[in-house]
Amino acid sequence: MAVCATDTARELSCRDSRAAAHLKLISILVIFVTSVVGISSPVILARLFHGKPVYDKAILIIKCFAAGVILSTSLVHVLPDAFDALADCQVSSRHPWKDFPFSGLVTLIGVLTALLVDLTATSHVDSHGHGQEKNSHYSPIGTSEELAARRKSAESGGELGGIGERRAATSHVDSHCHGQGKNSHYLPIGTSEELAARKKSAESGGELGGIGERIAAEELVRMKQRLVSQVLEIGIIFHSVIIGVTMGMSQNKCTIRPLVAALAFHQIFEGMGLGGCIAQAGFSFGTTAYMCFMFAVTTPVGIVLGMIIFSLTGYDDSSPNALILEGLLGSLSSGILIYMGLVDLIALDFFHSKLMSSEPWLKKASFVALVLGSTSMSILALWA
Repeated sequence: MAVCATDTARELSCRDSRAAAHLKLISILVIFVTSVVGISSPVILARLFHGKPVYDKAILIIKCFAAGVILSTSLVHVLPDAFDALADCQVSSRHPWKDFPFSGLVTLIGVLTALLVDLTATSHVDSHGHGQEKNSHYSPIGTSEELAARRKSAESGGELGGIGERRAATSHVDSHCHGQGKNSHYLPIGTSEELAARKKSAESGGELGGIGERIAAEELVRMKQRLVSQVLEIGIIFHSVIIGVTMGMSQNKCTIRPLVAALAFHQIFEGMGLGGCIAQAGFSFGTTAYMCFMFAVTTPVGIVLGMIIFSLTGYDDSSPNALILEGLLGSLSSGILIYMGLVDLIALDFFHSKLMSSEPWLKKASFVALVLGSTSMSILALWA
């Protein structure tokens, strides 16, 4: 309890509701602008480079940088804050919080929840893909003229083949014909122009079928990437709401002042991480704009919500109930982000990416981007 008393005495000298409210209003504008800049930068770059040879490689490197940012956010920022909140003397001195490590338990629940969502959505995507395959058994591809030409060619080939078989069956006079029949199974019959037309039609049909299969496989991968982006944004929104509500409830100007600058950089890097995943997922313009807007406004809305909660209840960020809520939500968010960073971003790109496997230098560059992303975000833990 002596530690609590010391902490309380230190905070009393910094409590100033008027100054804190002024800093919060400034932080709402600053955080919104930096969030927009952070999340829109990779999206805009992806649209500028779309269709160019370096597009896929640039997107992959940006995504690896994003994975480092997200992993560092979960392990260096969110999880330690959640542990600190539930380890505060006002919480840890009470039952059941002092009897069990709830931060670790809720983090585990977050990981398992993300896994369950991933498995459910992936099975849905796979069943959707298999359903498409079952409902389209080699459906003819091409214009009506091409399909009519192929049908006519097949019918003429069948008729000519039948004539050839009848001739071979009834002709026993010429031994040369018998020898030819033995050594040439299903000889092509027709003029050179007809044979060339059939060959071209068969080749075009095979090529179109292969293209259709590749398009279906790419669409399944794209659906998986969209799922990852959406679940990732849910985890980040949890984290952003916690940050905003905590700042909005705080009346400590000494804590808020350095947080404004630190959170500005925090939102830039976190936005770049999420924006890289959104850019790779290939959403429509409306969906991309909506996801970027939601990320940009979540923390400012959280700050406003925290100010409303304080004005209605008188609770600040140091009250036991606020600390418990911050610790539980932070642990859940950390578990989601840890799973998404390790499984759906790092493992997927480094072990299952054909592009990275075919380019050794790209794997090295991606690892450097991963380290830079995690290092940049970890350094910000000195201030926020």
